[in-house]
Amino acid sequence: TDYKMLELANLDHPLLRQLMLRAPGTYHHSMTMALLSEAAAESIAANALHARVACYYHDIGKSLHPQNFIENQRDGINPHDNLQPLQSAQRIKAHVGQGIALGKEAGLPQPIMNAIETHHGTSLIKYFYVKALEQAVEGEEVDEADFRYEGRRPNTREDGIIFFADLIEAACRTLRNASAEDYRSKIQELVNGALLDGQLEECPLTLKEIYIIIDSFVETLLSINHHRIEYPKMPTDKSSGNSISPSVVITLEQPNPLRP
Repeated sequence: TDYKMLELANLDHPLLRQLMLRAPGTYHHSMTMALLSEAAAESIAANALHARVACYYHDIGKSLHPQNFIENQRDGINPHDNLQPLQSAQRIKAHVGQGIALGKEAGLPQPIMNAIETHHGTSLIKYFYVKALEQAVEGEEVDEADFRYEGRRPNTREDGIIFFADLIEAACRTLRNASAEDYRSKIQELVNGALLDGQLEECPLTLKEIYIIIDSFVETLLSINHHRIEYPKMPTDKSSGNSISPSVVITLEQPNPLRP
């Protein structure tokens, strides 16, 4: 019910607190996805509340092993540097099953469980698949099925929106100073690839609705990633050669002396 969804929208829920503390990069990704999905759902008269709240929980499985995902990695430490591509792919796709297990334990309702299971569909983990192809010796076969997610494909309009939002959120973040057409071109490329891969074969979204969703994504991304002015430096006092500043100066430019 909507009442249950509103209850689960509380960001103090234990699963969301755990995600925020253990996997802050994934948490931020989920919140951005929620903005994209809610606006897109409203644009086609789908269930916007369902789409937003399901986004909050769709990646809870990553909280168990956050270091496996680049958005949570810090200081250049990447465990995949020491793994074979197949091992890496297995670690990446495991977060779906782990999320389902956490969701069942917490008693999450079926609409959210569906989003956890379908947000990648059966799509290909391209980065590690291509890496495996590049590393394969002559005569070695690389099975594409080993590099595909093992979830279900989206079969509701809301799950289709969430699938698209997850697909485009990280990819569009790599665009710098992007225009509306830059976003549109990238999103259409990704959506078209998913359609050709058969990921939306069970989803009731119409072609018209997909175009409306793309337009909504573009508008939301432009709002989130709006341009900012560059702040000027303080002018220099020509008589003394010093910057104009208060008489008492507190600076934090030096390393913290209290840290060991």
